[in-house]
Amino acid sequence: MGSVHSLGTLLGYALASMAMAYSVICALLVNWKVPSAQRQLDRLPPVTVLKPLCGAEPETYGYLRSFCTQDYPTYQIVFGVCDPRDPALHIVERLQAEFPQLDIAVVVERRQHGSNRKISNLINMMPVARHEYLILSDSDVRVEAQYLARLAAPLMDEQVGIVTCCYRGVPRSGVWSLLGAMFINGWFMPSVRIAAVMGYRSFAFGATIAMRAEVLARIGGFAAIANQLPDDYRLGELTRGLGLRTVLSEVEVETLVFERSAAELIAHELRWRRTIRNLSPYGYSFSFITLGFPVTAASLLMLHGALPALVIFTTTSLASLWVHLNPRCAGSRLSKLWLAPVRDLAHLGLWIWSFATHRVQWGSRHYQLSRDGTALPEARF
Repeated sequence: MGSVHSLGTLLGYALASMAMAYSVICALLVNWKVPSAQRQLDRLPPVTVLKPLCGAEPETYGYLRSFCTQDYPTYQIVFGVCDPRDPALHIVERLQAEFPQLDIAVVVERRQHGSNRKISNLINMMPVARHEYLILSDSDVRVEAQYLARLAAPLMDEQVGIVTCCYRGVPRSGVWSLLGAMFINGWFMPSVRIAAVMGYRSFAFGATIAMRAEVLARIGGFAAIANQLPDDYRLGELTRGLGLRTVLSEVEVETLVFERSAAELIAHELRWRRTIRNLSPYGYSFSFITLGFPVTAASLLMLHGALPALVIFTTTSLASLWVHLNPRCAGSRLSKLWLAPVRDLAHLGLWIWSFATHRVQWGSRHYQLSRDGTALPEARF
C-alpha cells in the first residue's frame, strides 16, 4: 500500500513539475520581443495579397485599411466575396476611393468549389492575381506597415514553401470575446512558440500565409484543400511534402475576436480543439500538461497541500498570470486578472468535451470532421 502511495506522490509531483515548467517557458517566450530585421525594399518582389471576405463588422474598415498603408514598393490587393449584397463590398469601394494609386481588384463570384467556403472564395479570386508571390490573410487581421516586407523576404529562398506568423487576439467588448482572446493569447499561441523553439514546423495559420504561386500550383492549387476544414494546416503539410521548409516569421499580427455568447465561444473553441485533435491525436491527448493551473491545483489537492506542491502551484499561477497580462494583448488587466483562473478551468472542461464527438460548428452550419480533416456537411432537415 505504501509503495502505491509513494508512486502516486511521485506521479503527482512529476505532472505538476512538467506543467510548471511549461507555464514558465510560455511566460518567458510570450514576453520576449523579437527584434525586427531591416529589409532592403528595392530588392523585394511584387506581391499579391488575397483577402477573402464574408460580412462586415465595425472594425473591418480599419483592419482592411492596414493592408493599404504598407511600406512596400509594388503590391496588389484582391478582395473576394461570394454574395453581391455582401456589406464588405461597400468598405472595399471606400478603400478604392481613398487609395486610387493602389492596385485593388474585387471578385464577386457565387460558384462553390467544395465544403470550405473560404477556399472556394480563394479559387474564384486566383484568376486576377497578378504576381508570383502570394500573401493570404483572413479578413479580421490588422497589420503594421512593415508586414509585407518582413513576410516576402524569407519567401525569396527557393527552399521555403510557406511563411506564416503568430497572432494575438484582440477582443471586442464583452466577457465572451475576452475569454476567446485569452484562449488565443494564453494557450494556443504560447504552445506554438514553444513548439517552434523545439524545431517543430508542422503548422500554418490563416491569419497569414505567404507562398509562391508556382508552389501552390505544384500541390494542386486551392482545389486540393477545397473540402478541408484545417485548410491552413494542409497548405503547410502539402508544401512540406515537396521537401520545402515552413518559416515562422517574427511578424505578429492582430486578429479580431468577437464572441457574442457562451454558445458561440464554446462552438468556436470546440471546432479548433477537435480539428487539432484530428491532426495530432496523440499530441492532443497529452496536451493536458499545458493546462498549468488545473493540473497543479489537482496535484496540490492530491498531495494534501504539501509545501513543494504549494510552491509549484504558486509558480505556475504567477506564470499563467504573466502570460495573460502581457501588455501587447488588449483587454483590461483587472478583468483578465480575475478571469484567468476561470479561463484555465474552461480549458480543462473543453479539452475533455472535445473527445466526445467529431462534430463541429462553423458559422451556422454543422460538419462531421473525418480523420484526414475533410469537413462533411451534415444533412439539413
